[in-house]
Amino acid sequence: MPTILRFDGLRAVIYPNDHRPAHVHVIGKGGEAVFILNCPDGPPELRESYRFKSVELNRIASTLSDELLALCAKWSEIHVYY
Repeated sequence: MPTILRFDGLRAVIYPNDHRPAHVHVIGKGGEAVFILNCPDGPPELRESYRFKSVELNRIASTLSDELLALCAKWSEIHVYY
């Protein structure tokens, strides 16, 4: 699972051969959350979360929003569908 972004002690990963829609798993600090990216315009949308507090989720969503174009490009690069 490629780590595509690190921030605030967390890492955002994209699993190869994962299902659509484009999304990232954010892992760290004892929690995990999945955000649908809503490429290419966003905003990232929380799909599920385990052990993150609301304030942390808001910070994560903000960071993902700031990096949205790069995250969407990376998703497309990893998931080449024919």
